[in-house]
Amino acid sequence: MLIIPCSGIGKAFGSVGREAAYLVVEELRPDDTATVCLSLLTMGDDESQQRVREQPSIAIDGCPKACARVNIEHAGAAPAAIFRVFDVFRAHKELRVQQVSDIGENGREMARILAEEVAARVDELRDRKE
Repeated sequence: MLIIPCSGIGKAFGSVGREAAYLVVEELRPDDTATVCLSLLTMGDDESQQRVREQPSIAIDGCPKACARVNIEHAGAAPAAIFRVFDVFRAHKELRVQQVSDIGENGREMARILAEEVAARVDELRDRKE
């Protein structure tokens, strides 16, 4: 299953989403997930687009432009799930992120919460497939 986060350039919530994706892929579900570079997907890279068409993908979007979701769809697939960093923030307003370059402890905690939600969805989708 592919976890495709917002690239996070210039957006604090994008940086949180990217951090959450790495937590899922590297720590929480390394045997069940991988990622695709959103920039390659956006540029129309054949290999990236093929991977998205062949594997279920989860989008993690950091802003209303929904770049992860939109680019999964442009590759010819429908996201298996969509997560928005803002939804986590809305539920945990105490976790304010101050900077894009360093999301700090609050940002890392928000990323951890989001990563756990994504990992739970990975489990649901994997179990439904089996």
